[in-house]
Amino acid sequence: MVSLLENITHLPRNITSLILFLSPVLTFVQIKKKGSVEQFSPAPYLATLLNCMLWVVYGLPMVHPHSILVITINGFGVGIELIFVFLFIFYSDGNKRLKVIVVLLVEFAFVALITVLVLTLLHTVATRSLVVGCIAVFFGTLMYAAPLSVMKLVITTKSVEYMPFYLSLASLANGICWTIYALIHFDLFITIPNSLGTLFGLVQLILYVTFYKSKQRQIEAKKDKEEIGLGDHAVVVQEDGQRSSY
Repeated sequence: MVSLLENITHLPRNITSLILFLSPVLTFVQIKKKGSVEQFSPAPYLATLLNCMLWVVYGLPMVHPHSILVITINGFGVGIELIFVFLFIFYSDGNKRLKVIVVLLVEFAFVALITVLVLTLLHTVATRSLVVGCIAVFFGTLMYAAPLSVMKLVITTKSVEYMPFYLSLASLANGICWTIYALIHFDLFITIPNSLGTLFGLVQLILYVTFYKSKQRQIEAKKDKEEIGLGDHAVVVQEDGQRSSY
């Protein structure tokens, strides 16, 4: 029965995880067009990168055997999130760029340190799984909680312009699928962050629905101002018969 349920949820887990990792693509297309990250936050990408790296360590055979799915999907996530972080650095400037670089280097050093300490100081699979699992749960929760700063911005500005819809939707779907997987295997370490991810994803979608109309009104108001600005140009006939506008 457990094997059947796992097979049924296998494809949805992979699909939702891939969608979650790839969901910021549209955001970065927008960033590329504008040539700047503007008010977008790097927190979701940095948090997801750290989370994926820790789950890769958790899935290692010498830490938690028979976790090939955890390694493969999170290994793919590491590669995708690195691309997004590097793009964010490229389109950032000044202090924001420096902060992202520093956080990125700290994350690499932290994961490397955890891996070395766990493999050298802990000598049983059960102990290694417990320690790395607890760490992964903590930072996995941070990954899902990372958009909270964006949610605050949404509530303050009453606009969802800087809260990517597809990232929120993918977080909800991914949280649901991995929570089901964790419950089937009775894996508390995977259950906790993903159940919280389901909750945070749901809250983000509620906020999006609540403030979406406000965003549309702001876009329409901006267009009206641009049209009025164009309409205010006056035409002056100079003495030589030529026209000029201002």
